[in-house]
Amino acid sequence: VQGEGGVVPLSVEFVKGVKKLCDEFGMLLMVDEVQTGNGRTGTLYAYEQFGITPDVVTTAKGLGGVLPIGACMLFERVENTLGAGSYGSTFGGNPIAAAGALNIISRIDENLLAGVRERSEYIFSALEGRKGIKSVTGLGLMIGIETERDSSLVLAECIERGILPIKAKSKIRLLPALNIPMDDLKRAVEIIAECAGA
Repeated sequence: VQGEGGVVPLSVEFVKGVKKLCDEFGMLLMVDEVQTGNGRTGTLYAYEQFGITPDVVTTAKGLGGVLPIGACMLFERVENTLGAGSYGSTFGGNPIAAAGALNIISRIDENLLAGVRERSEYIFSALEGRKGIKSVTGLGLMIGIETERDSSLVLAECIERGILPIKAKSKIRLLPALNIPMDDLKRAVEIIAECAGA
């Protein structure tokens, strides 16, 4: 999913095509799951929704919550290429962040992921076709909303009413907590719809 590029998911066909080319020419497929990983898209990692297994996956933001941590995972084809101490990271090796990451990982289960998918479906169904909404894109709880009005104006009105989305290109971007209570989500979506349709 292109986040800063307007919250645009890649097509399954495109991703499978890239994987096929990598396999055909002996290239590694590396997937950036810094923002999409750790349940954000309704599966542990977004690549799972595309029917592929990459060679390398990077992840960070959702791994540590607000704590600075990152991870690089190597799959079968390259798993033996790095030995202990041969790879460093700006956000690696912090015992407090590692403890936080272990706690977060222990909480990501099918119930949480199902809740992410349910909340995502709600956002899409509640906003698509509403006055002032051109399109809703994204995957899981990584949502982009294209509005008919200037998104900067809609964003400012949302902020005035207590909702804190951000901009991605000309869209409003939502990245709510994976466990946001449904009542809070419904209220936020209604405020966004009202601001977009004003």
